[in-house]
Amino acid sequence: MPLPKGGVQVVLCNAKGMPSSLLQSFTGNNLQGEILRHQLSCGEVLKKQLWKQIIESKIRNQAALLKKKNKDSDALRPFYSNVKSGDSDNREGIAARIYFQQLFGNDFLRDREESGINSLLNYGYSVLRAAVSRAIVSSGLFPALGIFHHNRSNPFPLADDLMEPYRPFVDEAVYDMFLEGKIELNKETKYSLVMVLYADTKFEKVTRPMSVGLSMTTASLAKCYAKESSTLSLPRFP
Repeated sequence: MPLPKGGVQVVLCNAKGMPSSLLQSFTGNNLQGEILRHQLSCGEVLKKQLWKQIIESKIRNQAALLKKKNKDSDALRPFYSNVKSGDSDNREGIAARIYFQQLFGNDFLRDREESGINSLLNYGYSVLRAAVSRAIVSSGLFPALGIFHHNRSNPFPLADDLMEPYRPFVDEAVYDMFLEGKIELNKETKYSLVMVLYADTKFEKVTRPMSVGLSMTTASLAKCYAKESSTLSLPRFP
């Protein structure tokens, strides 16, 4: 199968939408190798700075969703106002507990093994993770080299890192279904969660569909690794 002109990569995905193979022209390998060398040489200081930006963006977006839904968004203000390098005091985890209880009620517990709301969140996050993984590979990055997440049995820790600020877009879709009493994972709710990938995502100067926004984020990470920039391009909710 001939590759498109211009050294464009072709990513083949499995039944779950996760990248499984990559077709790439030999003539395009120079840039691919350079990106990988930059990624491999990323030091801990840069990783901690990048993770700080990611967590700050995630909690800000969570607060923005709470505000949009007339919830107590100020409850998260102390957690995104002064995130430390590497989120050393785990503001992400503390903020998450407050956030989910504000959004779904004090009795809600985020549990990946539970059904109902949790099953909708799990599915939505899986769809998002697959889309992030494709964007990572398309940007020439290696998904197994994470910024914060790392697990010997996880081939996509970088996707787990970069999807964090995008999670509130999934959360909003689940919340809207929850208000309508649609908390069963079925064909209808799955479709609604897949459509999140086409939601408008705002950046500093532009608004783009999430599928495009993800590529903007991964491309900005490649620039950070190459020391051409120190700032990630991250979405602003809503």
